[in-house]
Amino acid sequence: MYNFHKMKQDLFQAPDYYNLDELLTEEHKLIRNSARDWVKKSVSPIIEEYAQKAKFPDQLIKGLADIGAFGSYIPEEYGGAGLDHISYGLLMQEIERGDSGIRSTASVQSSLVMFPIWKYGSEDQKKKYLPKLASGEFMGCFGLTEPDHGSNPSDMITNFKDMGDHFLLNGAKLWISNSPFADIAIVWAKNEKGRIHGLIIERDMEGFSAPETHNKWSLRASSTGELIFNNVKVPKENLLPNKSGLGAPLGCLDSARYGISWGAIGAAMDCYDTALRYSKERIQFGKPIAGFQLQQKKLAEMITEITKAQLLAWRLGMLKNADKATSAQISMAKRNNVEMAIKIARESRQILGAMGITGDYSIMRHMMNLESVITYEGTHDIHLLITGLDITGLNAFK
Repeated sequence: MYNFHKMKQDLFQAPDYYNLDELLTEEHKLIRNSARDWVKKSVSPIIEEYAQKAKFPDQLIKGLADIGAFGSYIPEEYGGAGLDHISYGLLMQEIERGDSGIRSTASVQSSLVMFPIWKYGSEDQKKKYLPKLASGEFMGCFGLTEPDHGSNPSDMITNFKDMGDHFLLNGAKLWISNSPFADIAIVWAKNEKGRIHGLIIERDMEGFSAPETHNKWSLRASSTGELIFNNVKVPKENLLPNKSGLGAPLGCLDSARYGISWGAIGAAMDCYDTALRYSKERIQFGKPIAGFQLQQKKLAEMITEITKAQLLAWRLGMLKNADKATSAQISMAKRNNVEMAIKIARESRQILGAMGITGDYSIMRHMMNLESVITYEGTHDIHLLITGLDITGLNAFK
């Protein structure tokens, strides 16, 4: 069994090379610092153990709710915190600094469950579900990806039929974060005309099951599963009435991808901070390895890339606050910042040498987690093609 004592004291110091704190309001800093303190106290001491056990630490749900991580931008009348998008980004950054899997839980709850109910749901649906989701009493998941339809969700086969007084839902979804313990699922399915709609599915509906996915090397402290629908009777009032078509789930993904563009910075900052501290303490050839040119090159490039990503995310947050951020801009930030983080995780691991692969440090866990983050909410390649389509006007998907 690995020795986790080093992680119990979280010494993290956030890099801010361009004094970006000066761009934040006092409220932004208060929200970020409370999240940072919570991660140090509640996540860091246990996360290596839970990742080793491949178990989700469900005792963290209440803390996530308490720091406003569930639907932070949802209006207060529905139980949200009514915060802006910079605040949401900062929360995701701090939580992912702890672990990408824990941030996934918060991202799904906020952007993929609460967001569609808030944006596309009826007033009754908002009042019924949003306050309980904001408090963590209810947990949710989002069913879009299918076993045979990932990057191309428009070809989904999950479908529902109008049976007069209810809908009948059949199909399956795969790679669904939170599904094994979720109370509700926002499920995207085609009606008899082939139009995509969102349905709110509750755990106790007959014919609905959510088996857990095992043997993951990545997001091991996150709970992942399937959604299986075998003639599930869905009340008609559970249809999200205010938007249909593929644009509806893609709008949710925009919100989630935005959060990831901030979250990945947190993982990168944690790896950089760990590598910088280690390099000053590790003595080889009679001096700290931080004094050698090759290690300084790695560290200097890391802080440069983190700083660029911080500026990109901050500007994107300002655009989102003004309701001006485009889907293509969000794609660029998600792709760039996750790639930045995964490169920094790999370089940081090299600075730590063999120690970098152990659970005494966070780096290898971040590296494995980021292999999922670079694929989910739109793969690395798909985001490149979204940018390509935006700048050329030519569609490379078909």
